Order: sequence, then C-alpha cells, then structure tokens
Amino acid sequence: MTEHHIAFWNVENLFDVEDAPPSRRPDKIRRALHVGSASSEVKGWTQAVLDHKLAQLASVIGRMNGDRGPDILGLCEVENRHVLDLLVAALAPTGRAYAVVHADTQDSRGIDVAFLYDGAVFEVAPGEVFSHFVVKRTATRDLLQVNFRDRRGRLLACIGNHWPSRLGGQFESEPFRIIAAETLAYFHERIVEIHGSNVAVLAMGDFNDEPFDRSLSQHARAERSRAKVTRARSPALLNLMWPVVGQIKGTHFFDNRPGVLDQLLVSKGLLTGNSGFAVQIPRTTVVALPDMVAAGQYPQPRRHGRPSSPGDFDPDGFSDHFPVATVVTEA
Repeated sequence: MTEHHIAFWNVENLFDVEDAPPSRRPDKIRRALHVGSASSEVKGWTQAVLDHKLAQLASVIGRMNGDRGPDILGLCEVENRHVLDLLVAALAPTGRAYAVVHADTQDSRGIDVAFLYDGAVFEVAPGEVFSHFVVKRTATRDLLQVNFRDRRGRLLACIGNHWPSRLGGQFESEPFRIIAAETLAYFHERIVEIHGSNVAVLAMGDFNDEPFDRSLSQHARAERSRAKVTRARSPALLNLMWPVVGQIKGTHFFDNRPGVLDQLLVSKGLLTGNSGFAVQIPRTTVVALPDMVAAGQYPQPRRHGRPSSPGDFDPDGFSDHFPVATVVTEA
C-alpha cells in the first residue's frame, strides 16, 4: 500500500537577512519591519543566523516519515521564495527533490503560506494554485490552495492556512478569524462543486484558534464527529486534532498553557476512501522530537526567536510551534 506523509509547520518568522535587496524585500515590507532601525524585527538577522535556523528546521523535517521527510509539507511564517529555496537546499540530505509553491501576499509583515512537495510523487499543473488573502482593514495572511495530483492523476487538494492572530485579545480579534473560516468553507464548497462530493481535501495550518472555537467548529464546519462529515448535506471537514485537546503537549504554549492551534482537517472523500485516498486517523501526530522540547516543567516547543529580542533568542532552537502530521494512503 502506497503511503503519503503530509505535515504542516509554523516555522516562526523565517525571515530573509537584514540587508535583503529590494527584489526580495519590497519597500512596503522594509517599512513594516522597520529595517535599519533599532526596533527592527530583523535586526541582527545575518546570513549565519539564517543558515543555522534553516539547518535546525531541516534537521526536524528530515527526521519525519522515518528519516525520509514528508511528501507534502505546508509551511507558514516564511518571508519569500528565497528562504524557501534555501530550505530546499538544506533538505538535500533527504534525497528528495522538493518543489516549491509560494504566493507573495499582501500581509503587512511579509509572512506567507507555502508548500514543499516531492515532485517525484506529486505534481501541480499550471493554473491549479489559488491564493486569497484575508483583509481586516489591512491585508493579512493568505489561504493557499494547491491541487496536487499523484502519478495516476488523482486529486488531493491541500489548503494552507495562517489565520489572523489573537493580538489585541482573543475575542476582540475573533471576527477576523471567522472571516478566514468562512473563506476556507467557501474554498471547500467550490472544490466540491467542481470535483464532486468525494474529492480529497486536506486543510492544514495555524488557525490561531482551538478546535472547539466557533471559527472552526461553526464557520469552517470542522467537526469532531466522523459521521457528521460523511453524512453532511453540505461539505464539512473532520478535525483530526481533537484527540490532542486537553493533553499537556499541545502544539503551541502561551503562559505555560498548551493550545492546539495547529490542525489538520479532512473531507469526506479522505474518510471514506472514495477519493482514491484514505487518511489514517490513528497516525495523526504532533511532531515533538526530544531536542525540540524546551527544558522545564512544561513540554513546550523550543523556540528560536530573533536576535532583535535577545531574551527570547535561542540559535539552537527551532520554532514556537510543533509540526503536525498525518498519513494518507492510496485507497
């Protein structure tokens, strides 16, 4: 049985170097990041710092899937195509020739959603990538849909998400995540209209809300019950991360409290196998390798941080989020 390992990771501010040229960092992003000032987020972000950050990320990605790396990896908090190409180069020891899907968006800090995928396993046809950024007065992170096809031409539609943060307060910012959730639900409905009710859809991302929050449970139609998805009259998704809720590990910690902000949502076609693909629910995991876990009482991610915030900067860290992963087999 052919298996496909699929993962998602918020890699925590994978910025280009401080002195990146305008071709890689437009003036708008330079102003947003206050480049050249003492308060710049990228102050001290040298090529050496970036290279070591990339090596840390690659060391984790390369250990996924039995040291073979994932077949598809969704990413968020990446600044541009250049840093993605550098990450692909850092992943060369996996033996995979990763291809990149990335859409520059209008996010005010220049952080985007992207996918790496093994071009020997999946392909992406021209015109099969769709990006939409969510506007909350100013543009914020995008939803990125990529229609992957295996070598037999079967469709696996993946939607990468990075929903607006809780900055300013969870409930004050909630309407913006609801807008993102409605956008995801629309993407799902559109895919079903075009490709049929049994299409394989896998939405993944840092949703900045928990599975039980209404943005996901109501507006994105991400259910806890398999039956509610397989029997639904309108397209719904099963949230694979419910078993993690309430556990101390989580995917992200805030004030030493675990949260499950990073999630994987699957369509009816992936549950029934009628799409040609079937998700292996018990093999859904939070990837928390021993060296990724910070020392202390709580098993939180060992974040990398930035040189511009010396108290939070750990060059041997990784990210403030753990990756999430699952396995999809060819039915």
